[in-house]
Amino acid sequence: MPNPQVGNPRVQVTHTGPVFRVERMEFDADATGAARTKDVVRHPGAVTVIAVRDDGMLILIRNRRIAVDRWLVEFCAGKLEKGEDPALAAARELEEETGYHCARIEKLGTFFTSPGFTDEIMHVFLATGLTPVPQRLEPGEEIEVVEWAEADLRAAISAGEILDGKTLGAYLLWSMKRPPASGAVGATSVAGSGKDRP
Repeated sequence: MPNPQVGNPRVQVTHTGPVFRVERMEFDADATGAARTKDVVRHPGAVTVIAVRDDGMLILIRNRRIAVDRWLVEFCAGKLEKGEDPALAAARELEEETGYHCARIEKLGTFFTSPGFTDEIMHVFLATGLTPVPQRLEPGEEIEVVEWAEADLRAAISAGEILDGKTLGAYLLWSMKRPPASGAVGATSVAGSGKDRP
């Protein structure tokens, strides 16, 4: 369905920070004819990485998220720098947060993280051919590396233990890209099952 034309809004920047800016958009008339004000978060975009070792184990992180005051198990991720290629950003974030370099990186897809208030788009990548490198966390990051079989991740998702939206969305994309009954990477492994579950 085509988007209705609601005219050009008046735009005021109400916040500018190191990660995003907030614009207040004022419409004289929206699609229904009513005046409307909308705050929109403008974001440069981000990447998230499904990292799979040669032995089939998935490399995730346990990340302290201040906004929700919880430790969340997630795929590693980070924002794009201005003009940065998403594939290069994904490889960079993988090294910084998990301490793994990837020989191969494949784009799986993209999605809007929360289009009700932000234009942030998430680029999802699959990283393979992993080799250990020094982890390079940024100041203030609190991150622990987690190694799970895919069966462990599926169990955690089924139990409602994975609360990070990008991780759920990325895993769905990865699952849909693989043919049914193909012997999914790590799916039959039970090594370490549950021992690191949050």
